[in-house]
Amino acid sequence: MKTYMNRILRNFDYPLFFVYLLLSLFGLIMIYSASMVWAMNIYNFEPSHFFRKQVTNLAIAIPAFLLVSIIPYRHYRNKKFLYSTLIVMFTLLIIVKFIGFGDAVGAKSWLSLPFGIGNLQPTEVAKIAFIVYFSGVFANKYYAGTLDEIKTTIFPTFSVLTASLLLVLLEPDFGATMILFLVAISVIMASGMQVKNYLIISRFFALLGVLIGIVLWIKWDTVMTVSRMGRFLAFTDPFEYIQGSGLQIVNGYIAIGAGGLKGVGLGNSIQKLGYLPEPHTDVIMAVISEETGLLGTTLVLGGLFFIVMRAFTVALRTKDAHARMLAAGVGSLIAIQTLVNLGGLTGLIPLTGVTLPFISYGGTSVVFLSIALGILMNVSMFVKYERTK
Repeated sequence: MKTYMNRILRNFDYPLFFVYLLLSLFGLIMIYSASMVWAMNIYNFEPSHFFRKQVTNLAIAIPAFLLVSIIPYRHYRNKKFLYSTLIVMFTLLIIVKFIGFGDAVGAKSWLSLPFGIGNLQPTEVAKIAFIVYFSGVFANKYYAGTLDEIKTTIFPTFSVLTASLLLVLLEPDFGATMILFLVAISVIMASGMQVKNYLIISRFFALLGVLIGIVLWIKWDTVMTVSRMGRFLAFTDPFEYIQGSGLQIVNGYIAIGAGGLKGVGLGNSIQKLGYLPEPHTDVIMAVISEETGLLGTTLVLGGLFFIVMRAFTVALRTKDAHARMLAAGVGSLIAIQTLVNLGGLTGLIPLTGVTLPFISYGGTSVVFLSIALGILMNVSMFVKYERTK
């Protein structure tokens, strides 16, 4: 045990850990700044309410990151562990449909945990489950020489993919559905599967598209609510719907434009005073841009870019297929979620309510993204040890 811990300390990826801490602490500062007025005026809370809750979230997230980082990633290939991961994921995705809450904001996506512990968002669990399950299954098949077999590899895994995506879509959560789908694609592309199988995979995706279309047609009134339809209309022309669904996007533009190079100063945002709805959540980058300008925005985007490139660099350097898929999956998750968040803020895609990794307020998000980063840390340490040896 002592030898193993010494090896961890020697190969620990300190730059990755430093950037993770920097983003988390900067996000904590900006959550306090962005949420003070909103907490008092809208919820009648103390100004530091969301800040204190995020401190609690980080008190769970950072130890979770450190704990996961010392667990050898090869354990994630264990079949019992993979089956358990699937059971937990599907159980959460199913029960949230019956006892979940969140309809008021457009999707029944949260579960209330017992004893007042807090809330849990099953789709955040699913993101980690996707990376662990698909990389573990494909790695086992890769080592067994059966990665390209249709009946034993492609059909079972894509059945799991289809079923889980349909469950998320029924919440309905379009943003999470898109992220999960793209993360799965990223792991598949890193698996080493033969190119000819992508034709078969494309047929599965075509079938999945048909199933999603059928679900949307049957559940149209439930899925396409007035609020969600407003987001699509605002996407086409936010200024046309500035008094309604376009309000958040337009005020986001104003905040970004007002920031300039240096920003208006920490705590001096105008848009957070009630013009920008829920400024501490998925549109927090607008407040960051307004208060800290291009400098603060570059800090956040630079940190996230570093983590993503670190993940892809690790994936390219390792000779181990399982390590490659895990690193590619984590890097893709952070990259895709960042792009979806910023795409919604800037009007490139409809707003989906996706958090900005390690920056936005949200317990489930920061905890499970930290767990994902812990997996990447362990893989990075393995690759460093492998190269040194």
